[in-house]
Amino acid sequence: MTTAHPGAAGATRICPHCRETILESAGVCPACRHKLRFSEPASAIEAPASVPLRVEGSFRNPVDSGAWEYSMVLTIRNERGEEIARKLVGVGAMLPNEQRTFTLSVEMNPASAGGKRIWH
Repeated sequence: MTTAHPGAAGATRICPHCRETILESAGVCPACRHKLRFSEPASAIEAPASVPLRVEGSFRNPVDSGAWEYSMVLTIRNERGEEIARKLVGVGAMLPNEQRTFTLSVEMNPASAGGKRIWH
């Protein structure tokens, strides 16, 4: 987990709507998509500056099989391969012929804290 002082790049807070940990600089919660600031124009806070990674995939449980269970786990590693975050995103079951689609995207915006270094 990243630890940063309030106001520094990477500082976090709790979304008042969904209680997820989000970046302090977020104008819109990436989890529940509620607006968190009303002083900026909506177009300036809703779209990320870039999405350098987006992966989508789906799978279907075969018609002739029984129910399947799944667990979606997300792991983040630093440049040395050390695990810095691991999160169970969701679990569920699929009956025969059901399909699930999973999308992973990384949204990036410039830090508004003046480029301060974040230590992990």
